[in-house]
Amino acid sequence: MRYLVFCRMNPNVTLDPDAWQESWDRQQEGYLPDREHRIATMLDAVEATAATERPRLLDLAGGTGTITLRALARFPRAEVTMLDLDPVLLAIAAASLTGRAGIVTADLNSPDWTTVLPHRGYDAVLTATALHWLPADRLATLYAEIHDLLRPGGIFINADYMPDDGLSELTKRLSTQASSRRNARHAAGAALSWRQWWDLVANDPGLAPLAAQRATTYPTGHAAEWNAPRRTAGGRIHRSRDPLARRNRRRSGSRTLNRDRARIAAH
Repeated sequence: MRYLVFCRMNPNVTLDPDAWQESWDRQQEGYLPDREHRIATMLDAVEATAATERPRLLDLAGGTGTITLRALARFPRAEVTMLDLDPVLLAIAAASLTGRAGIVTADLNSPDWTTVLPHRGYDAVLTATALHWLPADRLATLYAEIHDLLRPGGIFINADYMPDDGLSELTKRLSTQASSRRNARHAAGAALSWRQWWDLVANDPGLAPLAAQRATTYPTGHAAEWNAPRRTAGGRIHRSRDPLARRNRRRSGSRTLNRDRARIAAH
């Protein structure tokens, strides 16, 4: 299995990956309370559709390796590749995975990101609470690029907030309600906010150098959050395919149709 080393930490500093994984999980659950349920649902779909007992999985924008760790616990023989760009999160992932998965560094804003992958023909491409950082036009193109990485019958699952543009008022109310609850938890110290978590990273002897590296990776910070409306995400991926691909889909029937349309957005 291909394993890429992407950073060097101070050998005199011990990183406790379990502690940082727990800290990251609690921080993320402040924004997505049903996060574990979503990930379990994603893995249920993998189990239902994988053509082998050793599924080939791509954890896209995998962060600290949350999905990869749970996938390996569920499918010990799985062949997993985890991709991200953030040096801090990648360091925590590497310390946690200890060579059990391939780890690659790539920028999803770049159209050549797939060239660093060790495989094609993935049974599933999985991602959660990550792609909303990408600009709308880039995200639509990315969906088509992901399509080309899947084996026939493979699935792409994006467990993120994906507002339905046909239910704009309900989406607005639900978002306001979630923000209010999250802010209350942050104020009470029940969960770390995004900023608080990164402040802890900056003050950690082992991770602080990587936090400085991260600042050069994201000199202006992440782009403004944007969640693709379901209708836009669903429509653009099909329109991005060429006429030959559309004709081939019609010929090959439901198997290829499944590959084109298999996006499970947990709400």
